[in-house]
Parts: sequence; C-alpha cells; structure tokens
Amino acid sequence: MRKRFRIVKRTDVSIGRRIFNPILFVLLALLFCGIFLAALGFNPFTVYGKMLKTICTPNGITRSIQAGLPLMFTGLAVAFGYRMNLNNIGGDGQYALGAILCVGFALYGPEMPAVPKIIVMFLCAMAGGAIAALIAAIPKALWNVSETILTMMLNYVFLYVLNYLMYGPWKELNQMVAQTRVIPEKYWLPDIGNTGVNSILIIVILMAVALYFFHKKTTKGFQMEVIRRSPRAAQYSGMSLAKNILLVLGVSGAIAGLAGFAQVTSIIHRVQADLPNNAGYTGIVIAFLAALNPLVVLIVGFLFGALQISAVAVQITGVPSQVATMIQGSIMLFVIAGEFFIRYRIVKVKDTQLEGPPDSGPPDQVIAKEPVQAFEKGGEQA
Repeated sequence: MRKRFRIVKRTDVSIGRRIFNPILFVLLALLFCGIFLAALGFNPFTVYGKMLKTICTPNGITRSIQAGLPLMFTGLAVAFGYRMNLNNIGGDGQYALGAILCVGFALYGPEMPAVPKIIVMFLCAMAGGAIAALIAAIPKALWNVSETILTMMLNYVFLYVLNYLMYGPWKELNQMVAQTRVIPEKYWLPDIGNTGVNSILIIVILMAVALYFFHKKTTKGFQMEVIRRSPRAAQYSGMSLAKNILLVLGVSGAIAGLAGFAQVTSIIHRVQADLPNNAGYTGIVIAFLAALNPLVVLIVGFLFGALQISAVAVQITGVPSQVATMIQGSIMLFVIAGEFFIRYRIVKVKDTQLEGPPDSGPPDQVIAKEPVQAFEKGGEQA
C-alpha cells in the first residue's frame, strides 16, 4: 500500500519553535546567499567575516543604530497596519512627505525658540505621513478600494514631489548634489551623552513600548484584534470598520513620517533626493521578521541597519553593495517559508487515510476570505 504526504495544521505551536524557526531560516538564507556569492567568485567566509568585523566594534554598533533608526519607524508603521490586516505599502511616500514638511518648516518657517520649533517639526513630520496614508485610507474606508495598491502607487507621487523640490526650488546653491541646505544646528536633537547615538533612539523606544501596551491594554487595541480576526463579528458588535481603517492607516502613516523627522533632526540634518531609499519596503521585511511585535521591530531594525553599513564595507573586497538587497530579499523569502512550517507539518498517510471529505485547504486560506468579504460589506455600509 502506497504512502503519500499530507499537510496538517499544527494544533499547538511551542514558544521554542516560534523563536528558533525564524533563526534557522535566516541562517538558511545566509547559506543560500553564500552559495550565490561563491558562484560569482567571492569567498563567502571572507565577505561575511568582513561584515561581522565591521559591525562588532563600538563605532560599528553606533553606525548600525543610526542606519537602523528610519527602518525602526517604517517597521513600526507597517506592523501597526498589519495588526488590522491593512497593508501599508506606502512607507516610502509617507517618509518622503514627512521629511518634506519637517525640513520645510525648519528652513522656511518662522523663527522660534529651539524646543517649540523641534516640537512643531515633529508634528509636521507626523502630519505629512498621516496625510499621505489618509489619501489611501479614505477610498478604502468608503468604497473598499485596495489600500495595498493605493499606498504603493502614492509612493511614486510623493517621491516625484520630493525630487522636484530637491532638483528645483529647494536645491542648495552651488552644489552638484540634489539636496537642501543643512538646517540650523540649534534644531538638531542631541546625542545621548558621549555614546554618539542620537536621542531620537529614546523616542522610537518609547513609541514601540507605547504601541505594545496599546495593543495589549487598550480598547482600541482590542478592537483592532477583533477586526483582524473577524471583521464581520466586529461589525455586528457595533464596531465601525470605516473609522478604524482611517485611524489605523492614519497612525501608521504618521509613524512612517517620523522617519523623515529622524533624518532631518538626527542623522543628515537635511533632505536629499530619493531619501527614503526603499526604507518603506524594508520596513515590511522588518515587520514580518518581528512577527508584528513593536519591541522586536527595534531589534530587527538595528540588525538591518547593521546589514546596510556592513554591505558598504565589503565593497572594498569587490563585492557589489547590492549584496545587502540580495540578503534582505533572501531573508524575507526564507522567513515566509519558515512561517509555513510553524503553522503546518507534513505527515505520511496511507491511501486509505486519504479517503473522506475533501480538505478545505489550509485554514488560513479560508480565514483570509472572511476579512475581504467583511471589509466589502463594511465599505458598502460606510
């Protein structure tokens, strides 16, 4: 009697499996990239050794944190949206508009004392990101237009606006680089003591902690969880899908806009053409790797910052800087594959055991249909 394989959903997933499964698949991704590097004629041990040597120094850790700060904000933004099954793919555009409003107020706004002006710059960055997200949120809330497509397409709109300003009216005089002039030093956020790490790190840590407790302890956080699991049940219980869509996407965009605030006040102190540099898309990878946990997003954001600076360092060995992008993409694919093995297992069954009612497929496929139908009904009622 022949034996076949069947996919069975796990009824109980241990904490150990949830922790070590992503680590295993990240290592497999690095192995895959190592094979690819070897095929191109590079020694993967030399490349990875150089990357680790770059990171594992006090200066390397400081630079990794600095590089990871915008990624932490975009990762938090994406994770917040996904908490209600909303795909905010527009992190780059929200980042760009937040940076535009922040640096615009710093350079062309009224003269103010440093602290009030920095606070207004902070609010401007949040407002820019929120506006960019709400442009997509309103059609989603009213007519159930896909927020994935809207936020993604709006990226190009705001990046074109950014580049127009950088190559046009806001371009620094007598400079070949498309960028604004540096904001006055009194509007820079200070470093934390003598560490070389900017105090914006404290802001992003406080934000991650606040988001964690928001999801765990507040009514709105509970509503987001209910809507994520069953929008139809949430609607029957009196929760407004439209209002929650506007709230969640608006807050998600505001968080992404703060990546622009971080760049302007803490890192480069100006805005450059193509500034986001795909930070919004990297935030998607970070959010998935962190399993949407705001506290873990900070750790993964730091690691991706380290990956970026180490990829630049290995260029001296002849390896193209795009190796960082390759590693990021490989990690994303392998971790998604790892998620499958967290939820399901493959078992051998006999032919006789295959008889019976047809399987409805992995439960997630069935569950995934419900939010779409419920959001459609919610959009019609809105």
